[in-house]
Amino acid sequence: MYSEKVMDHFTNPRNVGEIEDPDGVGEVGNPVCGDIMKIYLCIRDDVIVDVKFQTFGCGAAIASSSMATELIKGKTIEEAWAITNEAVVTALDGLPPEKVHCSLLAEEGIHKAINNYRIRNNLPPLPEEKRNDEDPTPAVDQR
Repeated sequence: MYSEKVMDHFTNPRNVGEIEDPDGVGEVGNPVCGDIMKIYLCIRDDVIVDVKFQTFGCGAAIASSSMATELIKGKTIEEAWAITNEAVVTALDGLPPEKVHCSLLAEEGIHKAINNYRIRNNLPPLPEEKRNDEDPTPAVDQR
């Protein structure tokens, strides 16, 4: 059901915790499943030098949060913003269709934390892509 990478990031999550006095914080939740993610960023010269997360949720939510932090650490804000939930799913070697919404939580958490950082630094927030809340799974090519 879950890939080895999902199980590894669930049982040995990376970057768990809280950053004291973070540069940006994002908190997101999914009311359907009850998962909640909080992500903390430490940013220097437009680069994410440290990132931590706290997630209350299922194994897929924890694994998605862990992988997302790994994907954005060391990246510029622009590069981190471009990380999609599909990139998280791919990096985890897939998620069951009913758990793909967990990767969307990670993408949204990154966006909220980056926009929190931007607002704290008197910069306008970046626009977030609107998604259909009823079906957060990415489109699948049926060819």
